[in-house]
Amino acid sequence: MEKGKYRAVILLVIVGYFFITVFNILPPKTNWVSPKPKPVLPLRLISQQSITPLPNTKHFLVSAFMDQRVKGFDIRIIGIFRRDSIHPLHCIFFCAGFYSETTSASVLLHSDHFGFPFGATDVLCRIPENCDATHVTLLTQPSPVNVSDHLWLPIRNKKTPSKENRLNFTVCISNLFGDYNNVLQFAQTLEMYKLLGVNRVVIYNTSCGPELDRLLKFYSQEGFVEMVPWPIDKYLNPSRGWNFAEHGGDLHYFGQLTTLNECMYRSMERSRYVLLNDIDEIIMPYKHNNLNALMDSLQPRHSNVAEFLIENHIFPKKHFEPSGRFNFSRWNKVPGINILEHIYRESPDRKIYHPHKMIVQPRLVEQTSVHEVLKKFGLRYKVPMDVCRIVHVRVALQGSLKLEQLNEDKRLWDFQEKLIPNVDKALQRAGMLRVEERS
Repeated sequence: MEKGKYRAVILLVIVGYFFITVFNILPPKTNWVSPKPKPVLPLRLISQQSITPLPNTKHFLVSAFMDQRVKGFDIRIIGIFRRDSIHPLHCIFFCAGFYSETTSASVLLHSDHFGFPFGATDVLCRIPENCDATHVTLLTQPSPVNVSDHLWLPIRNKKTPSKENRLNFTVCISNLFGDYNNVLQFAQTLEMYKLLGVNRVVIYNTSCGPELDRLLKFYSQEGFVEMVPWPIDKYLNPSRGWNFAEHGGDLHYFGQLTTLNECMYRSMERSRYVLLNDIDEIIMPYKHNNLNALMDSLQPRHSNVAEFLIENHIFPKKHFEPSGRFNFSRWNKVPGINILEHIYRESPDRKIYHPHKMIVQPRLVEQTSVHEVLKKFGLRYKVPMDVCRIVHVRVALQGSLKLEQLNEDKRLWDFQEKLIPNVDKALQRAGMLRVEERS
């Protein structure tokens, strides 16, 4: 009886194996293998540069951002284009595993170019359906011949940070060039912005002096400064002035208009407000202790304002505060201007154009120039000068004015108890001040 059971089991195994083999009732072998990962774009094809020449054109690409505020488009590419050489372009995407079909590009030259041959340019692209785009580039033909001949730009701003991680204030400093080495004023301005509530300063660097380079490295290491290499002089002959007829060159002020726009988009999803100004300018609240309090006061009454204009006020560096109370011997060894020594302010000449700089809500701005926004989705508001103005220590704008014709303005002195030791620490970290010399 036991032998019969044993033979029956063996028979069932044999019959079962026969059916499995002959009729192939096991699931297909491929279903037992884990899916292959999607191919990624080779690293050698991803641009590692802040300025990327576009093949077969006279144009340059800078960066690409997700931007769906303009109907019909998803991506905005910031670039520098030769204005007399615009021809049809086509967008192509890498879609997390495959190359997309091309879509037509819309090229938008910025209206401010000051007569220079090259100007800041936006290129708008539409992402094809079923494409999870990670990178983009432009083609001169609708059908790609060899996409590996192009460098691809990563698409930024795809993920929106949470409100808890969003910064309040970012300052965009457009360009450093000509081996700029005004170290003392730079350190004072950065420390002043810290006291005013700025979270990050973005600086585009073509060249600067060795001492300033050391200072900026320490600010970069602590995360307060974000340095963006800007080797524009390797590709074009950038102008040191704003007027093509007077200064010549290919591009206004080393590409200032492009860097301001790039910085605004770079900060769009991570900063509530962006300050667009030069490094020797401090956007200074006069009725509030910091920028947070200033904007908390303005925002409820001007929630739909994209552009807050702040009036520029010159403090001529040739006039010094007479007591010399801030003329520290330890700072005399540091290259640059001591802004605490300059308390005399010019009154703007209202008969001529008087420039402003800006605090913007970046989500409401599409294109900006140096002194005003070019395209926006909100309104403009000129902040009264008694509420906020720019402290700008530089060469006199109205050189004929005598000292008695200037206004005494000691607003910077309200911060001197914290500002001075903080500047000392920054200079010490950069090796320009010994510990025993600090106040």
